This record gives sequence, C-alpha cells and structure tokens, in this order.
Amino acid sequence: MSATPAPLHRMQYLPMLRSALSEDLGAAGDLTTDAIVDPATSARADVVARTAGRVAGLDVATATFGLLDDDITVDRNVRDGNDVTARTVLATVRGSARAILTAERVALNLLGRLSGIATATAALVAAVDDQRTQIVPTRKTTPGLRLLERYAVRAGGGMDHRFGLADGVLIKDNHIAVAGGITAAVGRARDRVGHMVNIEVEVDTLEQLEEAVALDIDAVLLDNMDSATLAAAVRRTPERIITEASGGVTSATVRAVAASGVDLISVGWVTHSAPALDVGLDFSPTS
Repeated sequence: MSATPAPLHRMQYLPMLRSALSEDLGAAGDLTTDAIVDPATSARADVVARTAGRVAGLDVATATFGLLDDDITVDRNVRDGNDVTARTVLATVRGSARAILTAERVALNLLGRLSGIATATAALVAAVDDQRTQIVPTRKTTPGLRLLERYAVRAGGGMDHRFGLADGVLIKDNHIAVAGGITAAVGRARDRVGHMVNIEVEVDTLEQLEEAVALDIDAVLLDNMDSATLAAAVRRTPERIITEASGGVTSATVRAVAASGVDLISVGWVTHSAPALDVGLDFSPTS
C-alpha cells in the first residue's frame, strides 16, 4: 500500500535547503572536495535505498544539488509515498562532481530522515488498516523541519493534525490547572476564538470526560488511558465529538488502541524518534 501526498511547493522548502547547505559549508566551503576534484569533472551518482522502506522527500532532497549548480539534472525513478526494496535506485543525479559531492550529506540526511518517518508511519497505518482509526502526528517535530516531517507522515499514509498553535485550540492538563478547571478553560477559549476554530480538550479520567463532553467542544483527547478505560470513554463520548487517543502508543499496541473505536491515534515518536531509512549515493565520475 502506498500514499501519494500533495507535493510541496519549492518556495516552501528551498530556504531550508539553503540554510542547511550554508551550515555545512561554513566560512571556508568544502575544503576536501575543492582540493581534490577538478572544477571541470562531471559525474553520475545513483541515490540508492540500502534497506526497504517508504520514500518521502525525494524531490526536496535532490533539489539540494541544483542549488550548487544550475546544470545538475535529476532523474527520479520513484515517487514520494512509494514502497521500495533494498538496493532500489531512487534517482540518478548528473552534472558537476563538485556540486554532487558537496551537497551529498545534506541531501541524504533529509531523504533518510523523511523516509524513516514515512516508513514508521506506514507501519502504524498498516496495523490499523481494517479499523476506522486514522494515524495522526503531533507537534513533537524537529524545530525548523516541521513542514517536511509532517509531509513525511502524509507520505506514510497518516492524516494531518493541527500544524501549529494558531490552527486550533487544544486545552491540555497545564492549561486546565492554570485556568482552574475544564469548564473555565473551555469558556475562556470559546469567548476568545472565532466560530471557525475547533476546541479540543485533553482528559485523563472518565470524570474529566463527563465534564468536557457537556461543554461546547469539538474533540476530546483521551490521554494515557488503559484499554478498558479508553473503550469506556469512547462509548461515553457523543458521536458529534471526535475522539483522539494519545500517550505511549507503539507499533505493538496501536492495534489494541484502535480496537477501542477512537477516531484518531496521535503518535509523537514518528516525527521525533523514527529511525532514518538507510540511503546512500553510489558515485561514478564521467569525465
């Protein structure tokens, strides 16, 4: 099973690539490549998956090479959202050997990171593919890379959640503590935000759930509940309110969580701790 996410616009990610290249080049540039490789040398390099997985960020990663030389060409053999086997050639890059070597690490770091997120997400999605539940990410992302990491989740077949703080109200335990209770927190939020903004409340117990669902809310986050409590919470939540389970969900437990009937399962580790897919660059000078 594969998932093809809507492509990102180059304007969204080129500033990230430029920043990453600038960080790597530092004040003196690529000392090794500039000393060893003649400026006129051309090369061909295959971007290869060393292990099986789900591809994400191929267009983004390979765009890195073109930032160092306008004449670089890239032929892509797969699309983001495709599953590949080990030793699959994902793309072939041709042009300046210096540009390819200098951009190599930034390109592979991004591709491996994003494909690892997509691969982990795809495994979770596959585990619940016969359930009504959708897998969604959280805001536990690498600062500055959220756009790309959340894109990788979509390439893995996951759905989106709020992207940032301005995309919706999520009243968590610390908000409730500061406000003096769920009712007070929801009331203040509803008085402040417009009619287009959804409000979700995090609850830890069935007693908190009863208070929350009696209010004007759109979703409830059922946090760190055991299987029995989670199932009971879903049964007690009106159908108009979206249910989301979160907290400690793993590949081994996600199916049992989905069996409770929740609408969404949010998983933070797919963006903050997913292992990178092993990708490499097989290099061949051509002139």
